[in-house]
Amino acid sequence: MERLTDRIQSEISKVILGKDDVIRKVLLAILAKGHVLLEDVPGVGKTTMANAFSKALGLSARRVQFTSDTLPSDIIGFSVCDKNANALVYQPGAIMTNLLLADEINRTTSKTQSALLEAMEEQQVTVDGITHVLPEPFVVLATQNPVGSAGTQMLPASQLDRFLIKLSMGYPDRASQIALMRDRHHENPLDFVQPVTDAETLTGIIGEAMQVYISDAVYEYVSDLVEATRKNPYVVLGISPRGALAACRAAKANAYLEGRDYVVPEDVGAVFADVCAHRLVLSSRARLHEMTAENITENILAEVKKPEVREFKA
Repeated sequence: MERLTDRIQSEISKVILGKDDVIRKVLLAILAKGHVLLEDVPGVGKTTMANAFSKALGLSARRVQFTSDTLPSDIIGFSVCDKNANALVYQPGAIMTNLLLADEINRTTSKTQSALLEAMEEQQVTVDGITHVLPEPFVVLATQNPVGSAGTQMLPASQLDRFLIKLSMGYPDRASQIALMRDRHHENPLDFVQPVTDAETLTGIIGEAMQVYISDAVYEYVSDLVEATRKNPYVVLGISPRGALAACRAAKANAYLEGRDYVVPEDVGAVFADVCAHRLVLSSRARLHEMTAENITENILAEVKKPEVREFKA
């Protein structure tokens, strides 16, 4: 019998052709209660990916096109005075949804970007001293265009740290490109994406994924990898404790997608680069030697010894 997670990926692949690995990683992030940063050039399907996930997962979704005049209140909402009740009434912003597509997040001000921090970390927003809980599940899919810096505001390290993974979709291969043009000549494949689940069921699946067992040996392995980033000569700022926790959550989700209820070291290796590369702050020496964060994480995975474990039982 086909698993629910496989059916979700199958529905998304109707729209996003030739990018099964990216689809899987976005689903992994959702199961790990994380947020996704998609960095790529315009037109490769970042927005379409978000729309397809919202339909397949049966989630409410909103899209915010970030510009230089987007205000924090557009995101988190604001209070207005109700004369009849003689009180302030909260008017929800775009963030009161299950899936928020933050389009071109690097094209707005740092003040507006920071409005997302509390929501992404604590699943709540505070307006005029009153806290409002966000719907469950809550996921931010943010996009940014790395080409051209005019009118952009780079995300600070503190906000990059809130994204579980950072991905790049890339261009489709030749066969997928041809299929995409043929399929969209007369119709939009998004119209054929069917809901596979709903918010309540998805919340239950996320709970199951987070119950996946991790042994002490794997915790020690993650700790060794994280410590290696902090001691690396090309790194100024290594992986924080938040990053280590994110790697554990992502490894659990990877194991769940593989159909296991326990984590093996290979699960950590499968997610380590996507979870950790964007969290590293590199030194000038790294730039001089043309070392990238991805190169560094790959080298660390190759150098740090994996524990020899095959199966765990809680």
